Amino acid sequence: MTSANPVGDTHPYLRAASAGVRHHTRALTMRADTAPASADRVHLDVLHAHLTSLHQLLDHLAETIRPPHPAAGRHLATAHTRLWQSAAAVHDAFHLLPTVHETAPDTECHPERLPEGPPVLTICQRHLAAGHVVRRKTTPRDLNTPLHGHTTSCSR
Repeated sequence: MTSANPVGDTHPYLRAASAGVRHHTRALTMRADTAPASADRVHLDVLHAHLTSLHQLLDHLAETIRPPHPAAGRHLATAHTRLWQSAAAVHDAFHLLPTVHETAPDTECHPERLPEGPPVLTICQRHLAAGHVVRRKTTPRDLNTPLHGHTTSCSR
C-alpha cells in the first residue's frame, strides 16, 4: 500500500483487522496437505461482521469528508453502497449454505436455528440493523445498481 502519508500508528485497529483478513485468506488457500477448506456459515458470519463494520466506517468517513471535499465524499458514498451490496450478498450466501443438521439449504432467516445457537447478535440481526441505516441514506435505485459500472480512473 503506497500513500502520500505514512500510515504509522494512526489507525492500528484498522491495520490489525486488515492483517487478520489477509492471514485468514492465506490460511484458507494455502493448505498444501489437504484440499482448500470450503466456506461454512461461521466463516460467512465473521466476514459479514467485518463487512458491516467497514460499512459503518465508510459511512462515517463519507459524512466527514463530504462538506470540505464533495467529489471525494461522493466516491466514498458509492463505496458505502457497494460495500452494503457485498454484505447483502454474503448474508444471502449464508442462508444458502446448509446447517450442520440439515442437508438442503434454508432460504429463510431463522436466527434461533443457527448451529452454534443464537448468539447475542446474529448475522440476521446485524444485517437488519445495517440495512436500516442504509435505507435512510441510500435510494432504492442506488441499492439495486449493479456492482460494476464505476468508470472513473486514477488521475495520479
